[in-house]
Amino acid sequence: MTKIQEIAQAVEAGKSKIVGGLVEEALAEGLDPVKILNEGMIGAMDVVGEKFKRSEIFVPEMLVAARAMKKGVEVLKPKLAGKANVGLGKCIIGTVAGDMHDIGKNLVCMMIESTGFEVIDLGVDVSSEKFIDALKKNPDAKILGLSALLTTTMPAIKQTIEAVNAAGLTGFKIIIGGAPVTADYAKQVGADGYSPDAASAAALAKQLVA
Repeated sequence: MTKIQEIAQAVEAGKSKIVGGLVEEALAEGLDPVKILNEGMIGAMDVVGEKFKRSEIFVPEMLVAARAMKKGVEVLKPKLAGKANVGLGKCIIGTVAGDMHDIGKNLVCMMIESTGFEVIDLGVDVSSEKFIDALKKNPDAKILGLSALLTTTMPAIKQTIEAVNAAGLTGFKIIIGGAPVTADYAKQVGADGYSPDAASAAALAKQLVA
């Protein structure tokens, strides 16, 4: 088994304690940091995402895998600095105004980050103005993610998309999700995509910037 395969297995199994050491060993062997990231970690999280979609694993297993990957990325970060095209770009994400739920949104952040995006998490109860401000500060953002966990806060998704469009901001795709949100609703409000779970959100984000 190669060192990269060992890293991938450790990430899939959520072995946070050994991932960092394996990454250090791979770097010591002279392996390319980008290859370690793409094949060893992002590749492993793709497998985890597929297993989650097929209900072979559940949220706890997905969370421990994402945490394990994070440990590996911490070791890699200094080596990746200055490397071009390592990531897929920036993703700005938040739970919309009036909604204080963050478990689903946090899971989406972890999965999207593990796919290769730089995630800017605005937190919960995020106003249209805050989303617009973040987009203006990050004109290179590729994805805007809006989450709502309550039926009563769904209108805030529509209001945010309308406000973003009215501000004339372009160059990114809007994805939405949350328990009450549907694909039909995404079409109604003019979003570029909808996903029912964190693994699908990561796959969708990747697909939209491809």
